Amino acid sequence: MSIFWALLRRELSSFFFALTGYVIIAAVTLLTGLSFVVLIHNLGTDPSPMPVTEMFYRTYFFWLVVLLASPVITMRSFALEKASGTFETLMTTPVGDVQVVAAKFVGALIFYLVAWLPLLACLFIVRHFTNQNALDSGTVGGMFLGIFLVGGLFISLGCFASSLTRSQMAAAMIAFVLGVSLFALGFLAEALPATARWQSEIISYFGLFEQMRDFARGVVDTRAVTFYVTATFWFLFLTLRVVEGRRWK
Repeated sequence: MSIFWALLRRELSSFFFALTGYVIIAAVTLLTGLSFVVLIHNLGTDPSPMPVTEMFYRTYFFWLVVLLASPVITMRSFALEKASGTFETLMTTPVGDVQVVAAKFVGALIFYLVAWLPLLACLFIVRHFTNQNALDSGTVGGMFLGIFLVGGLFISLGCFASSLTRSQMAAAMIAFVLGVSLFALGFLAEALPATARWQSEIISYFGLFEQMRDFARGVVDTRAVTFYVTATFWFLFLTLRVVEGRRWK
């Protein structure tokens, strides 16, 4: 366990002691702030039956942050170490492959969640200038649970992409393409009619928009939680297999 914490501190320091990390946080904060400027302008003083968290989710800013931030955060996880030669050195030390993959994933996920913290400030501002109860514990908790689960899936996908190549740009592009493909499955799940056919039932598990809409309302569906956790562990398993294969080359 001490090895894992040492690796995790190493990953976090690569984010918080580098200019790139703060650029990512600033970009996420800018997109989040712009979305709430639009919301405040549209709301005015008129009450709305829809929680502000759901209104924010319905803007394109949320998915833009997820699709763009995750590849940028994870592109250096394995690719940079391979390009610099430190990955081979790391693999020759007495550390397990599981510890390496877990530390890189958890470090990237923690940084991803920190980048979303300015969202709370935006909610305070909306509550101050409108009649919306933006800080209802249920909706805020559900929103951040959704951000955590969606982020875990896309971060694990990015780690898998980074483990495949030495190029950071290639890793970012692979992660982006995979993320857009998953995003497209969400559109497909929205478009398919609700039928009892098994194809539709399988596609419905990829209904990212409906699942996140429920989280933004404060509704937690265990089926959605199971899907995100399972998919996250699947991509982490693939990452582990790639890392194990490289160790024995």
